[in-house]
Amino acid sequence: MSQPQPDPTAPGHGSQPDPAGPGRQPQPTPTPASAWRRPMMARLASEEHRTATVLELFFDLCFVTAVAQAALAFEHELAEGHVGHGVLGYVLVFFAIWWAWMNFTWFASAYDTDDVPYRLLTLVQIAGALIMAAGAADALKDDDFTVITWGYVVMRLAMVTQWLRAARADPERRRTCLRYAVGILVVQVGWVVRLALPDDVGLLTFGLLVLAELAVPAWAERAATTTWHPHHIAERYGLFTLIVLGETITAATGAVRTALDTDASIGDLAPLIVGGVLTVFALWWLYFAQHAPRRLTGLPNALLWGYGHYLVFASAAAAGAGLAVNVAHATDHGHLTDRTAAAAYTIPVAVFITLVWLLHHRAAELRNPADVIHPLAVLAILASTFAPAPAPVLITGVLAALLIAATLVLAARAAAHSRERSPT
Repeated sequence: MSQPQPDPTAPGHGSQPDPAGPGRQPQPTPTPASAWRRPMMARLASEEHRTATVLELFFDLCFVTAVAQAALAFEHELAEGHVGHGVLGYVLVFFAIWWAWMNFTWFASAYDTDDVPYRLLTLVQIAGALIMAAGAADALKDDDFTVITWGYVVMRLAMVTQWLRAARADPERRRTCLRYAVGILVVQVGWVVRLALPDDVGLLTFGLLVLAELAVPAWAERAATTTWHPHHIAERYGLFTLIVLGETITAATGAVRTALDTDASIGDLAPLIVGGVLTVFALWWLYFAQHAPRRLTGLPNALLWGYGHYLVFASAAAAGAGLAVNVAHATDHGHLTDRTAAAAYTIPVAVFITLVWLLHHRAAELRNPADVIHPLAVLAILASTFAPAPAPVLITGVLAALLIAATLVLAARAAAHSRERSPT
């Protein structure tokens, strides 16, 4: 559940100093609220013991259905040899999934009241996510974005209502909340109008609307920054990364099960299984070896970090689809060459490692050998694409595991060197 909200009717309750920093104004005393509705006051960015709520976890678990459907449709497009069409469709569909999730997450970090209206509006957003999941395959395979667009609009209109609630209860950030509400609403009109436009301008209008969506937070937050919680945001992104990596394992397991049902040899599949497991373990280790909250300082860094996770999430899910394609390719060559099948796996893994490295490191830190080895590992993984099948998957897994081992060894040596130089 959310952190307990203060009871505004309790004796002695009043304005409390904001511990986020000196000189900040005390938070205003909330007006009395009924048992089922609380004022949507901004939560403190310095709130202690802030963790993900059970509603947020439920939201993620339902939302991953859309991720799974997009990855499955992507896998089918690759298996049928429609590589270019599949990649483009996947990029477009995953944007809708990721952006709707991201906007809910940052709003909840600043304004989660966990009251009845908030819960109901969040459940509406979950329903929209399920509609998106139902339309993901049609959007990716047939370029029919009707269902997924309506699911997306349902989610975003619920978000407009949440921002209007926040605007009413938080006068200090009213302009920001209203900018969010108006910006989101205008862009949703654009998405609906896009459905009636000719197919030959579909990609252009999609790109323009994506730019409009991305611009809304930057424009809105210029009025006043919302009080998102760095540790809460980092945890939410980490939890969704876990779920997407879990979906990768699920997709690969289903592919292996199907291959075994068609009399495939476990010996033929062993390199793929070992390589896939090593890769997922390494990606998990690599992501959670970072301390994300230290990068969430200020709006520009936060936007860069949050937006960059589009490729982190998308590549993690795509790696599962790529592994499933390689499992199918090992038993039935189908429409893909060995190199194309390998690239369907090595490229998403390389993208994931690259983005995690870039999002958590600054240019000044690249003199550290522990940081420089990441791009070297990425280059080696991409080079493994040209190895004969099924070696690329196994090589990728081994290289990813060696990357983790190398970073641990270098970190231990750096710590020992630091202790030697420190005065006793």
